[in-house]
Order: sequence, then structure tokens, then C-alpha cells
Amino acid sequence: MEPSVLATPQSASLFAALGDEARLRIVARLCGEGPLSITRLTAGSAITRQAITKHLQAMENAGLVRSARQGRESVWQIEQRRLAEARHYLETISRQWDEALERLRHVVE
Repeated sequence: MEPSVLATPQSASLFAALGDEARLRIVARLCGEGPLSITRLTAGSAITRQAITKHLQAMENAGLVRSARQGRESVWQIEQRRLAEARHYLETISRQWDEALERLRHVVE
């Protein structure tokens, strides 16, 4: 495995943060709609403001999102670097599986 993508506590916390369905929906909204306040994230959702806040805090602890004050509200956005790290990690694992399957195919043939 490439040294830059070795499993680390940081990558484990990132994938733990992404391992929740509600958090994945929040990530999808932030990626699709850009920075949003908790009020906007809560609108049209069955999830309470308090639950959204807890999910955002968990993702912030993993470095996946960050907030900035805009007036009286905090606006949350994706930390693109961390999302790119996850993508890179998954691409590396996928490539390793492809290589292992190709080696197996050669052995079987």
C-alpha cells in the first residue's frame, strides 16, 4: 500500500464519520448546494436541529467539515482536502483489488 494512504487514526475517523447515513446525506447536500447553515440543513429534513448539530460536530472532529460565522449563524462547508483523501484511499484499495484479481486470473488460466 502506498505510504500516503496507510490506515491511520485520521483515516479511520474520516470513514467513521462517513459511515452514517444521515452524515452521508449532509455531505451530499454540502457538496451539491455549497455552504449551508444548520437552519438550511434542517429545512425539509426529518432530522432535528440538535441531531444535525451533533452530526456536524462528529464530522468536524474528523476534519470533514468546517464552519464559519456569517452574521448570527454558522455556515458549514466540506473540507475538500479530507474528501479528496477519502477518494484517494478508496481508489488505491480499488486498484490493489484489481491487481490481485488480475494475478488470480493469470494463475487460474
